[in-house]
Amino acid sequence: MSESTPLFQRAAIIGVGLIGSSLARVIRRDGLAGEVVGCMADAEGAAKLLSLDIVDRVTLDPAEAVAGADLVIIATPIGAYPAVAAAIAPALAKGAIVTDVGSVKQAVIRDLRPVLPEGVHLVPGHPIAGTEHSGPESGSAGLFDGRWCILTPPPGTDEDALAKIRRLWESAGSKVEIMDAEHHDKVLAMTSHLPHLIAYTIVGTATDLEESLQSEVIKFSAGGFRDFTRIAGSNPVMWRDIFLNNREAVLEMVQRFSEDLNALQRFIRWGEADKLEELFTRTREIRRSVIEAKQA
Repeated sequence: MSESTPLFQRAAIIGVGLIGSSLARVIRRDGLAGEVVGCMADAEGAAKLLSLDIVDRVTLDPAEAVAGADLVIIATPIGAYPAVAAAIAPALAKGAIVTDVGSVKQAVIRDLRPVLPEGVHLVPGHPIAGTEHSGPESGSAGLFDGRWCILTPPPGTDEDALAKIRRLWESAGSKVEIMDAEHHDKVLAMTSHLPHLIAYTIVGTATDLEESLQSEVIKFSAGGFRDFTRIAGSNPVMWRDIFLNNREAVLEMVQRFSEDLNALQRFIRWGEADKLEELFTRTREIRRSVIEAKQA
């Protein structure tokens, strides 16, 4: 393949929100596809996407979007995957690569692999990047710079298809890791899903306070609470689907967190200063490790 030949002839992106539109910008910037087709759920979203000039065509029909595409990126909430798969399967070209950007990978393989026709390659992916904002106008070609993208190809995945998806993400600026889907879901349950669950709980607790106290909590939000509200401002449909599709791993991490929280309560109740300081020293080191890994 020459330098002037695009990696893909036609890329179809189903659900062009924050992640999908950021990928569209990368593909357009780097000339990775000869044509980019976007698929939106409604006419309002389609009109907004067209106005951004980051895709060549927009349609409301997933089957029309993927017709003739050699790359299909599913970037909808995970709960929509079964319906999307059923809609696109009859229209997929032989040799097409189907990938996604969802935060739960076992569910992706469960919902997509049995439906995809023979000769279509599935390479699930998860970019560890994002913001609390949503919608195509929120995207940025620089969103993935220096961030990890985890690929979870099922056993027997075509090596050329995997190599092409790796090149796509490396072009986006990501560091690519190959991982087993089950292991991915356990790791992300701790690093992403549990923190979001805690944020939703804390902000939900604040909204249940009596009105006078609630207004002061908002008015005098310090850094900690403010950061929780940022996380809790994430897309509610996306996170509903993440928790429901990764329930076993999430519930395991919630149980571990609950046990650790009970221990912390005992330390405070009985004035065990040494144990509190030991815990806070250990967690401080974790923060330093995150900074050293350039993930801060």
